[in-house]
Amino acid sequence: MKVLITGGAGYIGSTIASTLLDTGHTPVLLDSLVTGPAAFTRGRIFYKGDIADQELLKHIFKEHPDIVCTIHCAALIVVPESVAQPYRYYHENVVGSLELFKYLSQLGYPRVVFSSSASIYDAVPGFKVTEESPLKPSSPYARTKYMMEMVLEDLSRATNLRGIALRYFNPIGADPQMRSGIHAKEPSHVLGKLVDTALGKLPEFQITGVDWPTRDGSGIRDYIHVWDLAMAHVKAVEQFDGVMGKVGDTYAVINLGTGNGVTVKELVAAFERVYGQTINKREAPPRPGDVAGAYANADRALELLGWKAEHSIDQGIQSALEWGSKRKEILGYV
Repeated sequence: MKVLITGGAGYIGSTIASTLLDTGHTPVLLDSLVTGPAAFTRGRIFYKGDIADQELLKHIFKEHPDIVCTIHCAALIVVPESVAQPYRYYHENVVGSLELFKYLSQLGYPRVVFSSSASIYDAVPGFKVTEESPLKPSSPYARTKYMMEMVLEDLSRATNLRGIALRYFNPIGADPQMRSGIHAKEPSHVLGKLVDTALGKLPEFQITGVDWPTRDGSGIRDYIHVWDLAMAHVKAVEQFDGVMGKVGDTYAVINLGTGNGVTVKELVAAFERVYGQTINKREAPPRPGDVAGAYANADRALELLGWKAEHSIDQGIQSALEWGSKRKEILGYV
């Protein structure tokens, strides 16, 4: 099958492209390259441009009329930046998605797998959330994801669009074949910051927030290997119509996580164990937009997609360390 990936040069999008290739499918990448590196598009079908460019989308579908689904990953994703620049986040994420969905509907390509986020959940006792748990996005970034879900759901009720929203928890690691990984020069992802500390790019790792109501005071997360996350998208594309049939609806929401809650302090301890050394670290106040966190009940992913996470945190850490030492070779910068 041929699949369009918006944001196909990003950390997640490029990994999804690799999983599609490895399972016999053909990814078609669309990316503005504002944040994603051109290196992740080499050797792949690639179009540079904006997701809201109607003429570009017409051109892509004219050249690839056999595209069966769009995986929509394109978005700005840095929480503190969204607090400082809310207009930019609402414009790029929400307005851009609204236009993309409209054009997909008009052009007759109605299947959409949407990269959503677990950051839209409210805090719940015990921190474990199902797809029916209450929602309370606490940052402009999270609110854009919530709005994008609402837009897709409403359009799926009123138009020919059909949507599967995959609510990501916390991706870690890199493509096991080292084709891609975290590319930001100053990563916002926790594991990227740990790797940069280990490699001497950062003087210390900051544990931001140590007064949360968790077992050790640090935030609790569900750290999922990016390869597992990407494989879930392959399952969603391959079984798209079957998922719609199982839920008896035009729209479905699925959590993507391991089902295990791990605190930031526990992740740091695991990192030091895998790395074989301690790193410089200190406790710090929460960043703007931070929350205590949550982890997934992933039963629905198993039920609807036949998917569950298979890689351990240690494997995610090891691949991130390997990518950290290799990324200059791929990207041309560290």
